Amino acid sequence: MSDDFSGGSSADLSGDSPDVTPVAAPRAPDAPSVTAGPLGGAALWDAVEGLVRWLDQENALPPEQARLLRILKLSEEAGEVAQAVIGATGQNPRKGRSHTWDDVQSELCDVIVTAMVALRSLTPDARRVFEGHVGRVVRRAGSS
Repeated sequence: MSDDFSGGSSADLSGDSPDVTPVAAPRAPDAPSVTAGPLGGAALWDAVEGLVRWLDQENALPPEQARLLRILKLSEEAGEVAQAVIGATGQNPRKGRSHTWDDVQSELCDVIVTAMVALRSLTPDARRVFEGHVGRVVRRAGSS
């Protein structure tokens, strides 16, 4: 599972590293803090904005390269979803049931957050772009 949105993995659930203990990545002093409870609407996008600011502060790459890597990060996260599904269904005979469906849910959430961060890295108007796109998808689904 990778919650740092920067490319590193905070835990290895594959079973290949039994003696490795996950260590939380250090949090920047002004990194966004998340309180328990649901985030929705503006609060959700404010949280994404905070993540982007934090990543930008920690980034040593040129901005264009950082944006591209944030987009590529989606592939890594999607791979983690696939790994969790394979583990939840026990389809790797060597590893057996190494994941749960809760792990799959968590990995899907990582994909969504990573996509939101990537979108916000491309445009400051990410919320409007996303909501407009979802609206178009819903209208298309309703017209089929």
